[in-house]
Amino acid sequence: MANDYLLQLARNKMARNLVRQLGLPVPLPVTLRRGRGPWQRYPLADMRAVAGGTARSELAHAFAEAVVGSGAVVHAVGEGATIEALRAAARRSDRPLREGEVEGAAIDVLVFDASGITTVAELAGLYEFFHARIAALASSGRAIVVARTPDALDAVEAAAVATGLEGFVRSLAKELGKKGATAQLLRVRPGGDERLAPALRFFGSPRSAFVDGQVIELHGLAAGPLFDAPIHPLSGKVALVTGAARGIGAATARTLAREGAKVLCVDRPSDDGALARLADGIGGVAVELDITAADAAERLVAAAHAAGGGLDVIVHNAGITRDKTLARMKPEHWNQVMAVNLGAIIATTPVLLERAMRDGGRIVAMASIGGIAGNFGQTNYATTKAGVIGWARALAPKVAARGITVNAIAPGFIETAMTAAMPLTIREAGRRFNALSQGGDPVDIAEVVTFLASPGGLGISGSTIRVCGMNMIGA
Repeated sequence: MANDYLLQLARNKMARNLVRQLGLPVPLPVTLRRGRGPWQRYPLADMRAVAGGTARSELAHAFAEAVVGSGAVVHAVGEGATIEALRAAARRSDRPLREGEVEGAAIDVLVFDASGITTVAELAGLYEFFHARIAALASSGRAIVVARTPDALDAVEAAAVATGLEGFVRSLAKELGKKGATAQLLRVRPGGDERLAPALRFFGSPRSAFVDGQVIELHGLAAGPLFDAPIHPLSGKVALVTGAARGIGAATARTLAREGAKVLCVDRPSDDGALARLADGIGGVAVELDITAADAAERLVAAAHAAGGGLDVIVHNAGITRDKTLARMKPEHWNQVMAVNLGAIIATTPVLLERAMRDGGRIVAMASIGGIAGNFGQTNYATTKAGVIGWARALAPKVAARGITVNAIAPGFIETAMTAAMPLTIREAGRRFNALSQGGDPVDIAEVVTFLASPGGLGISGSTIRVCGMNMIGA
């Protein structure tokens, strides 16, 4: 991060020792590798991936198509159903498959098909695959485990070991953080096999830099076929982003526009012109309004129809804090946070769904790890952010028949103007208290929003994805 001075100092050995002597938290001297520019057809192009699995597999075909289609230089190791499927997928594609280990080079992606593991004894295959290769994983590398959801398995032992994969991946993520690498578990429900490929490509790519230790569930909840457009996936779409003038909202608006969307940039009226400059810079539309106003929904509907006849993406990003301990919190502190962070979402969404959102649309709302773990002096804020998580989970099945997905994102410590104004000690604790030992960038949130808004995000709905670098609490 440009303003993370300890991170910059940590790259110098002498300065790093001085930081340690002063008793300050020592950051890891790793600059996370992030995606640059628009999406590419092969998001893992020029990356080395090692793929393996067990003798049996529930997901062999979907796994193989996802790995081979990622664009990585794939090395298949071992034998069994997964490896046979990888060979078959390579024969059907123009992508080569190499057998055996990577020699003399770092591995960018380790991906393992654990869908055939149904007994405690078979977990040894998981251990052996990662144990033999984890030291060779590159800085900012990716470790991905693919499996079925436990509740899709009849045998008690099979469900137990499938659940055990959560502990494995989260612990592995904390071990890998020292090199800026991440680990994820992609769970696939029956009926959601075709949703695996776009998810594996995104979470295996540099665009998922600050997503770590997450369990991502893929399913066929939202109706409709998967049209996975890897280049400019939002071309022709209209997106609405609230709280768009600065920080995460501005980064989200820019990233959605980069992938082809026309963006309605919504924020409260201001004298500094930030909203207009943003909209002009991305070819979007500035919409100045207070989202808690009684006529906010009506005005958003009108803006959507004027911009492109309707909406395809809604990003509820607007949010405020009014931090006080509960004993010192005034009624207005409570009420303002409730109105902006949760009340406006609940009030405007039904109107937008009925009168503006097209079938196949995407809704993403900002939660927070504070809503998961709680924060001192934030009973109001944490209540609203936990509420957003529950709202997304409850609304998702109600709109699935229209092909609409609803998800929440829970950011951790993200480097914005708001966090830059924090006292030094609080800011440093926020930055270091995750496996990657640094704060995230607003673009880290924006990339996840864009994936969820894309056709490839169809398989995820009703979920909360934490973009927190594997925060040590609530992750």
